[in-house]
Amino acid sequence: MTGGSRGIGREIALQLAARGVKVGITYRDGIAAAEEVLDLLPGRGHALFRADMGDPKAVDRLWREASRHFGTLGILVNNAGVYREHPPLTTGLEAWRRAWGTTLAANLVGPSDLSLLAAKAMAQAGGGRIVNISSRGAFRGEPEAPAYGASKAGLNALSQSLAKALAPSGVLVFCIAPGWVDTDMAAASLAGPDGAGILAQHPLGRVASAGEVARAAVFCALDAPAAMTGSILDVNGASYLRT
Repeated sequence: MTGGSRGIGREIALQLAARGVKVGITYRDGIAAAEEVLDLLPGRGHALFRADMGDPKAVDRLWREASRHFGTLGILVNNAGVYREHPPLTTGLEAWRRAWGTTLAANLVGPSDLSLLAAKAMAQAGGGRIVNISSRGAFRGEPEAPAYGASKAGLNALSQSLAKALAPSGVLVFCIAPGWVDTDMAAASLAGPDGAGILAQHPLGRVASAGEVARAAVFCALDAPAAMTGSILDVNGASYLRT
């Protein structure tokens, strides 16, 4: 799985390993955090890989290394992503272009490439599952980071397109769309001046935990019935409802 060193990815890795899955974790920076997660995983056969999902060569290298270590891969979780603020009316054109290029490369193109490589291998092996971690921002919009919202909307569309294309080969594709999640990355916003407004969006009186999002992802990776392929599961505590 990509982006497994902290937050949602860390919880997904721990829960998959607890279910007996041999887990491969990727990280871009912060090897210490990644090694800590690796040490916590129950069972044997897990592995750590460094990869920048925005770099096509790094994605290719990741696939080669993971395939060499694990052989056949039955599950792919695309969790890694970036968020870059670039408000439309206060961002210059060059900075705007950089934000879009960086965000789309890491959040959409990289997962797309890795999904293609995995799908072909899974189809040849008789089946598998791909789980993509999206965002409620794909539906409600991201005014401070429009490229992020667009990248996640693209990931949703990619997931559903792949679900239709791969179903005859036994490869199932799911998408999880969290809202605000209580992670280290969100801590500053939740504790800051915008925190009250964020909590006001949530009827539960709190944001989701990383463990809750992870349980939804693990359900899709291991337990969800085949008829759910192509589903986008909202895990946002009813903070945003869509029809």
